[in-house]
Amino acid sequence: MAERLDRGLIDFAVIAEPPNLDRYNYIEIPGTDTWGLIMRKEHPLTIKKEISFDDLIGLDLICSKQGMKFDISRWCQEKTDQLNLSGTLNLCYNGSVFVKEGLGCMLGFEHLVNTGDDSPLCFRPLTPRLETKMYIIWKKYQIFTPIAELLIDELKNRFH
Repeated sequence: MAERLDRGLIDFAVIAEPPNLDRYNYIEIPGTDTWGLIMRKEHPLTIKKEISFDDLIGLDLICSKQGMKFDISRWCQEKTDQLNLSGTLNLCYNGSVFVKEGLGCMLGFEHLVNTGDDSPLCFRPLTPRLETKMYIIWKKYQIFTPIAELLIDELKNRFH
């Protein structure tokens, strides 16, 4: 997303890591997103209320590259290489299709895929809790169109 911003292809981006303050202005979105394991409802780990690092060892895991690099590695520190990352994704919905088909479990944010009563999937949060803040970013010294300026002003009013 940052590359698209830098090339002028988009005006704003929503990112899940602290922005580079040398290059971007930003608004911190209130609240956090909770990380957890998304799995089929018949998976043996569904009996647990929370998922620990040890629970993940030996599982075929799907996660975004960015999530593994920044968030999951922060959570499990030097033990990241003990996890079996069998696939990466850019969109959680696509990962949920793989999980539904029994190709592994997915590490991701709560509420990004349907894990309700009508879904074959469920979500269990990681323990210790892992949360990520979200930011809206734009290039410093960006000149916006009038409508983009209105949007950024409204976002600033709502989130500050």
